[in-house]
Amino acid sequence: MQIPQPEQCIFIDIETVSQQPDFKQLPAEWQSLFEEKTSWLQTENSTPESLYQEKAAIMAEFGKIICISVGYLRKDAAGKFELRLKSFYGDDEAVVLTMFVQSVTQLMQARKMRMWFAGHNIREFDIPYICRRLLVQGQSLPQWLDFQALKPWDVPLLDTLQLWKFGDYKHFTSLKLLAACLGIASPKQDLDGSMVGNAYWQEKALDKIVSYCQRDVLTVAQLLLRFSQLPLLNDEQVVVQ
Repeated sequence: MQIPQPEQCIFIDIETVSQQPDFKQLPAEWQSLFEEKTSWLQTENSTPESLYQEKAAIMAEFGKIICISVGYLRKDAAGKFELRLKSFYGDDEAVVLTMFVQSVTQLMQARKMRMWFAGHNIREFDIPYICRRLLVQGQSLPQWLDFQALKPWDVPLLDTLQLWKFGDYKHFTSLKLLAACLGIASPKQDLDGSMVGNAYWQEKALDKIVSYCQRDVLTVAQLLLRFSQLPLLNDEQVVVQ
């Protein structure tokens, strides 16, 4: 399997929530826009309120980023890989995005090699979502995220979902299932994606969301090592900054 070297990867994962706790708190114009956006999903058993709870967080027009976790691999003095993890999080999305861009820019400058972004479903979700929210927040796309003029095979994205498809465009596998298949500890312990909104808006448990996001990044790093037939990381090889 031809994939980049582990040291060439920047592993990322994002956590998103709806911009408001519930549909009724949206301005009337945005309620109408959401109904138009989701008209094809509406059924006799669904309402705009229920669809907002279910779908708003994953739509960049109606959601926001509350956490971005970033990881990269480097070798320690003994020549073993060490995963360095750092998260940018908070209620102010503009600040989260600014800190993320600044940190990744510094990492790009420090590494003297071509870097790839790695994640699960990163091509269809994480990267487009980040780009859209940067523009919504009035921030410029950094050069390392501006893929518009690149040919598909030149885009530096390594998606573990795509790797597992092996060309099968109909196939979708969750990160939890893929990890289980390859003998890797599940990242979904006390939280999963469907619970993030409630943890944020009702429980005010941002720290729990950050830990969950970091576990996803660790899992993707472990998957890449498995794809590369390299030893998995143990707890001592994971450093949270």
